[in-house]
Amino acid sequence: MSESLQIAMAQCNFHVGDIEGNCELMIAETEKARSAGANVIVFSELALTGYPPEDLLLRPSLQLRVSTALGQLAKHSQNIAIVTGFPWKEAGQLYNCAGVWLDGECVGRYAKQCLPNYQVFDEKRYFATGRDSLVVELFGHKVGLTVCEDVWHPAPVQHCVEAGAEVILNLNASPYHIGKQDERTQLVSGHCVQHKIPLLYVNQVGGQDELVFDGASFAMNQRGEVVQQLPEYQSQIGMVRWDGETLTAASDAALVAHEDELASLYGALVTGVRDYVNKNRFKGVVLGLSGGIDSALTLAIAVDALGPERVRAVMMPFQYTSDMSKQDAALQAERMGVQYESISIEPMYNAFMAALAPGFEGLAVDTTEENLQSRCRGVLLMAMSNKTGYMVLTTGNKSEMAVGYATLYGDMAGGYGALKDVYKTRVFDLARYRNTLADGEVIPERVITRPPSAELAPDQVDEDSLPAYPVLDAILEAYIEFDKSADTIIAEGFEREDVMRVVRLVDVNEYKRRQAPVGVRVTRRGFGRDRRYPITNGWKAGV
Repeated sequence: MSESLQIAMAQCNFHVGDIEGNCELMIAETEKARSAGANVIVFSELALTGYPPEDLLLRPSLQLRVSTALGQLAKHSQNIAIVTGFPWKEAGQLYNCAGVWLDGECVGRYAKQCLPNYQVFDEKRYFATGRDSLVVELFGHKVGLTVCEDVWHPAPVQHCVEAGAEVILNLNASPYHIGKQDERTQLVSGHCVQHKIPLLYVNQVGGQDELVFDGASFAMNQRGEVVQQLPEYQSQIGMVRWDGETLTAASDAALVAHEDELASLYGALVTGVRDYVNKNRFKGVVLGLSGGIDSALTLAIAVDALGPERVRAVMMPFQYTSDMSKQDAALQAERMGVQYESISIEPMYNAFMAALAPGFEGLAVDTTEENLQSRCRGVLLMAMSNKTGYMVLTTGNKSEMAVGYATLYGDMAGGYGALKDVYKTRVFDLARYRNTLADGEVIPERVITRPPSAELAPDQVDEDSLPAYPVLDAILEAYIEFDKSADTIIAEGFEREDVMRVVRLVDVNEYKRRQAPVGVRVTRRGFGRDRRYPITNGWKAGV
């Protein structure tokens, strides 16, 4: 009689490039799973190198390092099948592989058949396409292997079924964007119901540069029902049992409630900041706290990611900074328990203006003077960063970055952008969400309700120079996320003047975005890996 498969879904946070460290992590998780009674453990796509390894895949020592690590992993496969992802070179071609080790031997190796080359994915740059399906027999059961993108196409799953698979394992490195988990479960459910076969979807967690992997791994039975659901943004092992007929969870607490959209989004931002800071070995972060909503939300994210002891907030007032802003910044810093100080930029601004006076003589005051205020603040923050080893966390949002409402070498100066891919309207939603959490109202209410302002000129508000944010963000989303033309957006009911102005601002500010720090990607089309437009071009945006 066949032994039941006790399958451990290992949802881990791997470190790109640290092959030895990732191998040690997999060995430790394997021993935990063995102790819990598992006879199969499944890791994620390219777990050995971390994902995405990008041009590290081109290093000449890659194969030797991978081979050495797999040899170490194999030693821990006595009576437990280890299923993991890794790159492998054969006949001069590099493949994105999944392999199975049992009792010290590799009993199967599968090369990914569907290589994504859209959005943030660039796998055809590195990998050759696999041609053959793989079904291996483990403890009397036939198990099919697929890797990530394979399940977004019909053929790989169908071929596993045709080869006799009873259950399918899908190893993933699937980055988060808003709404992604619903897309995954609907997709997998379609396969399970169509082929009457259970499928385990194992995803990694953690941040890697601008990408965030949310985990949320799950196991689904032949009826398309989720029987095991792992939490978002947490390293964890989930156990399921396959007896040849039924897929069941190992405990009654297996179904973790799916987070709502704002909770998932906030979790992605916290995870992205935490892993960027920690994996790059920064001591902490320093940020400018202006009394406005963007810096207020950024401070909350930073504290939730790193703890208050690793966060410094600096108010840098000028003559246009309101007392309300000063009071609200100080209040939030106190509520969140971070180190806080106030440094006026007036002396340095005046020194710059005095030095520039001869060159500016006879020229009217314009945005140059406003930008100089921002650049004074950028110099201060970068100096503090250099001295303390604390990375500057920028506070600009996607709406600002899209239209260039940001200052090069000013508020754009820094190492990482927490809100880089978050539209302004969502910034308000996230601030309200954060105030509903257990520690209460950490962001003062009037920071959320007052009209947004950069406070670079008397009585200035953002909507003096931009459409109202709900209108602006709707136009931006249509143009950036969905590549709609200006004419199409106008036909959807937006004012022609607003659309043409916004589209032009997006197009002419590509040069700024190229010089912005990386930041957490949470939409389908973030600035960076997703959207690669030429700076110099003569494209007309109307149609």
